[in-house]
Amino acid sequence: MRALQIAATGMSAQQTRVEVISNNLANMSTTGYNSRRAEFADLHYQQMTRPGTIAANDGTIVPTGVQLGLGVRPSAVTVNLAQGSLSATGGDLDLAIDGLGYIEVTMPSGISGYTRDGALKRSPDGEIVTSDGYSVVPGITIPSDARAVAINASGEVYAYFNDQVQPTLLGQFTLAGFTNEKGLEAIGSNLFLETGASGPAQVSSPGENGLGTLRQGYLEESSVDAVREITELIEAQRGYELNAKVITAADQMLGATTQVR
Repeated sequence: MRALQIAATGMSAQQTRVEVISNNLANMSTTGYNSRRAEFADLHYQQMTRPGTIAANDGTIVPTGVQLGLGVRPSAVTVNLAQGSLSATGGDLDLAIDGLGYIEVTMPSGISGYTRDGALKRSPDGEIVTSDGYSVVPGITIPSDARAVAINASGEVYAYFNDQVQPTLLGQFTLAGFTNEKGLEAIGSNLFLETGASGPAQVSSPGENGLGTLRQGYLEESSVDAVREITELIEAQRGYELNAKVITAADQMLGATTQVR
């Protein structure tokens, strides 16, 4: 009775789908979050009669054969690369990336991480850091006596001082692009790591080489579509119930078999 095992794989697949949807809904308010989608593939097939087999009696070729599928398996959980809407915050260190690209940060281990969360802060030393305190490349420090900070679309950071008419250039942010953004490894805290699937980071100034520009005083909202997620949640729930009914039916068939006298 293969139906028991096949339906069990179906229930497991729908459970995985629900877990992905629940993570999307939980991150509806996460800055720069992109929704995920669970993808599935059928398992291998048991070849009872292979297509193209020559019949022994008259030499004719079997046109279709008998191939029994053994269920389903998760194949990938991919990121839906869609930019969220930009929300005005007015914060002088709030940055939204209008287009492609990631802000590069230095992790405590020394390796580079990448994020689209532009809710930046100032450390006790005046350095521009993320909400977790990670330094933002290339490591720009704002003097304590600066009365205002301005960041233009190309990432140049200017500081205004009371005794100066013209602003002072403190540095310039860069953005990192990847050949396959879906290949980045998510590690939480809105951070990603480069992998062999993503390809190496291609660092350029904002607005160059196809990268987006920066918008000061804005943050990128989550791209999760709540209506779509709820619809897929209903579909996953019904799929789980249907597979459970298959298990019930298979159990009844086995019960009938054991009662045969």
